[in-house]
Amino acid sequence: MSVAATVVVALIALIHVYIAIFEMFLWEQRGPKVFSSFDRDLFPKTVALAQNQGIYNAFLAAGLIWSLFISTDDWQRNVAVAFLLMVAVAGVVGALTAERRIAFVQTVPAVIGLVLVLI
Repeated sequence: MSVAATVVVALIALIHVYIAIFEMFLWEQRGPKVFSSFDRDLFPKTVALAQNQGIYNAFLAAGLIWSLFISTDDWQRNVAVAFLLMVAVAGVVGALTAERRIAFVQTVPAVIGLVLVLI
């Protein structure tokens, strides 16, 4: 991968590490600030759901990080593309079901990453 693609993939991985930590460990503290349109009493009731979402974001981060350490160019690209596609789809679903700005945090960077990885 090019340096630009590597940097973008690494940044997206870091975003998903943050999202995983946020959802798994900081849901009740940070959730009401991030999702201000949701009722505050919703967060204590949805801790288990957020933790479940968090582990999926951790898997996305792990896959992207893994792609950075693959030495075979074709496999590195294939793994990066697969995980970037998953991030993009997760962002679309999040934007449609939870908060529109999720598309800008997940989908837009993933699409940029896809373009950089594929050129």
